[in-house]
Amino acid sequence: MTDVLLHELAHARAGDKGDTSILSVFPLDDADYGWLCEVLTVERVVEHLGEHLRGHVTRYEVPLVQGVQLVCQHALDGGVTTSLAVDTHGKALSSRLLAMRVPAPTR
Repeated sequence: MTDVLLHELAHARAGDKGDTSILSVFPLDDADYGWLCEVLTVERVVEHLGEHLRGHVTRYEVPLVQGVQLVCQHALDGGVTTSLAVDTHGKALSSRLLAMRVPAPTR
């Protein structure tokens, strides 16, 4: 089985609430939604983003919009108003996530 970079088949949005980063990932092709749900597991996300996450990650499947949402607690070094980090909103986390290698879908 061949691996691909997630960004080859999906795009992502990032949001924040306090010290929580919310990453939403959507397949470029709606037909790949099932594949995305299979490969985008909490375990894989934590393994890939581990150094940037200090809290629990909760995953939600959102079939009405063909997306997967990851709520990453304690991922923003305290949040926008308290962090000295360059990326206080955590927007770069979505790009980091899309750089993850995943098994390619079988079509």
